[in-house]
Amino acid sequence: MRTAINHIMKLVMIKFMRIVMRVVMRNVIIFGALVLSMALPVQANDLAENLRSSSYVLLMRHASAPGVGDPPNYKLDDCKTQRNLDTEGRRQAVVVGDWLRKQGIQSANVFSSIWCRCKETAALLNFNGYRVEPSLGSFFDEMAKARESNRALQRLIAEHLKTKGDRALILVTHHVNILEFSGENVASGDMVLVKVDASGNRLSHEVIPRPGDRG
Repeated sequence: MRTAINHIMKLVMIKFMRIVMRVVMRNVIIFGALVLSMALPVQANDLAENLRSSSYVLLMRHASAPGVGDPPNYKLDDCKTQRNLDTEGRRQAVVVGDWLRKQGIQSANVFSSIWCRCKETAALLNFNGYRVEPSLGSFFDEMAKARESNRALQRLIAEHLKTKGDRALILVTHHVNILEFSGENVASGDMVLVKVDASGNRLSHEVIPRPGDRG
C-alpha cells in the first residue's frame, strides 16, 4: 500500500515539476523577447515612418575622411586644400544611401555642411541632390562657437520640419556638431535619429551605426 502511495506521489510530483518548468520557460522566453526588442535598433518601417513625420530628423556624420581637422590654411572654396573623403568614404556614402532606401526612405530633403567631405557624402547618398546650409558647418577650429552653432542648427531643423511634407530631413555634418546637439560621439558615416520639439530642441535620440561592414 505504502509503495503504491509513494509511486502515485512521485507521479504527481513529476507532473507538477513539468508544469512549473513550462511556466518558467514561457516566462523566460517572454522576458528574453522583451529584452531583445528593447535592444534592437530602429526597424525599417519605424525609421521611414518616423522620418515622414514632422518630429524627426536624421543627422549623419560625413563618411570616412582620414585625419583630424583640416590642413593649415585650408579654404572652403577649394576642396584640394581640405581633408576629403577617401575611396572607402565614397563607398560608405553610397552604401548608406542604398541602405536608407531599403528602409523605405524614397525621398528626402538633404542639407550639407559647406565642407567638401560633407558635400560629397550628401551627393553620394543620391537623393536628387542637396543644399548647402551654413549652420551645419564645422566649428572644430572655433570651439567657443559651439552653443551659437547649435542654436542655429535647432532653428534650421524647426524651420524645415514644418515645410518638408512627408520627405525625410537628412543633415550631413561633422562630429563636433552632432556631439553638441545629441551628446553622442559618432564614427564616420554613423547617423543619429533625433526626435525634436517644435523649436528644434532634442527630446530623444538613437544612434544608427553605419550600415555595411559593421552591420
